[in-house]
Amino acid sequence: VDAGGKGFTLLLDALLEVTDGRPIPEPENVATPAVVEAHMRGDNIAGLRYEVMYLLDAPDATIRDFKSAWGAIGDSIVVVGGDGLWNCHIHTNDIGSAVEAGIDAGRPYKIQVTDLIEQVEEEQWVRDAGVVETPTLPVVETAVVAVGVGDGVRRLFTSLGVQQIVAGGQSMNPSTAQILDAVEACNAESVVVLPNNKNIVPVARQVDDLTTKQVTVVATASVCEALAALVDYDPSAPIAGNDSAMTAAVERVRTGEVTQAVRDSVAPSGPIKQGDWLALARDGIVAAVATPGDAVCTLLAHLVDDDSELVTVLVGGDAPAQETQRIREHIELQFPHVEVEFHDGGQPLYPYLVGVE
Repeated sequence: VDAGGKGFTLLLDALLEVTDGRPIPEPENVATPAVVEAHMRGDNIAGLRYEVMYLLDAPDATIRDFKSAWGAIGDSIVVVGGDGLWNCHIHTNDIGSAVEAGIDAGRPYKIQVTDLIEQVEEEQWVRDAGVVETPTLPVVETAVVAVGVGDGVRRLFTSLGVQQIVAGGQSMNPSTAQILDAVEACNAESVVVLPNNKNIVPVARQVDDLTTKQVTVVATASVCEALAALVDYDPSAPIAGNDSAMTAAVERVRTGEVTQAVRDSVAPSGPIKQGDWLALARDGIVAAVATPGDAVCTLLAHLVDDDSELVTVLVGGDAPAQETQRIREHIELQFPHVEVEFHDGGQPLYPYLVGVE
């Protein structure tokens, strides 16, 4: 089970102890990464100084040991990719070991090292010096707060009138307090929140009871649903009208996303192997295939019909350029009746997000 599942089993064990006298089982002894042990000792892990990033040519079979080596020297670890090419990111104090782990696994290249402490100090100097002024938000009847991650996603939201963006998404759920702070920062007495993930919807719905502003949640489950809703957003209209129009827009769009399987599993669509690319729609896993481009093509066959007019593809930060071009050609050939928009979303972990209207 994952972390949430572990928490639920602990809740049940505690219930059984109180109601039936059964002792709570002793915690399982597991191997603890060095960085976690440092957290438990109270060390200042926030002091990890360097951000190391590189591309890694390495056989898929070496990546498990590579991740374990990195887990011992840092945190904020992201290793995504497959078929021999990996995009790697870590925060660490040991630059040499971070690079040597890549050499042990394969061939690291395009190595970038950023001194995070110097970066933070520079940003603080800029703020203290007043070099950059925060623009004044326009006063509107109804403002919008949206949850999202990725530079391109943020630019799209801002261009469509979103006043505040809360960082978050799949596996990065923001807190109610973060969404509340964003609502309070809006220059409006009424605010629509777009959570853009089904797990964030109940968190966002708590905000209305915590503020004097009027807040409604349009229950978007993806960024593509949010973009469809924002096309029908009118900042000068009352919140009730926006709620109705934006909800109707969400109901007209069909969405899907592509990500990579992290473990072997089984779905109604068939067996899944670690490293497979998953085509995910609202109704679950559509297919597990060899490449992210294949996953998008499978999604489109599932989502596009004769009445479809527009296909929107958000391209993630790790999306291979050749796969993106193949998707363009596939849409032109297989679905000549639809208009197509590709946008640079920059989102991590999901190389492609797809919306069909």
